[in-house]
Amino acid sequence: MNSKNSIQKMTIAAALSAIGIVIPMFAPKLILEPASYTLASHVPIFIAMFISPYVAISVALISALGFLLAGIYPIAVVLRALSHIVFVVIGSFMLKKNPRLLSSVKGSVLFGLLMAVIHSVSEVTVVTLFYWGNHMSNAYYDKGYLTSVILLVGVGTIIHSMIDFTIAGMVWKPLQRIINIPVSVSRRRAGITK
Repeated sequence: MNSKNSIQKMTIAAALSAIGIVIPMFAPKLILEPASYTLASHVPIFIAMFISPYVAISVALISALGFLLAGIYPIAVVLRALSHIVFVVIGSFMLKKNPRLLSSVKGSVLFGLLMAVIHSVSEVTVVTLFYWGNHMSNAYYDKGYLTSVILLVGVGTIIHSMIDFTIAGMVWKPLQRIINIPVSVSRRRAGITK
């Protein structure tokens, strides 16, 4: 039975990774100069976090590769995607340790917000290093650090992360009722069975 679970997790990780590669290539982008946001880019990563830390880490790393393979993103954006590994590691191990964390609305919102803040700090750190190294586009410098990095990247990432977390939850909840997936976390309320 353990071998079957491993194969299932590996297959799901591959499918989520493929989605993570395709999204940066084809998903619509919201551009608020100088920042940009690829819609639904975090959804496969969040779903992977619900399954296991190792699936989540794999999907996060391969999704970052998607931004590189798309060939349209500057290296700062690719490294922003790679920085997702920080919130993924923290969040997926939290979910593994406390599988019922997302079984209530309050728990889900607090967890999503915590992940969004960690996500934002990681991306702001990447952009700050490029900003102070004079490696960003002129649009960043024209708007200044506070607006372009703290507001657009920092606050923008929190909003983007919460939207994608909500979408992932909306996809995950009915999906786990249909397919028997070996998971770390359940989005079902206590007492509700399949």
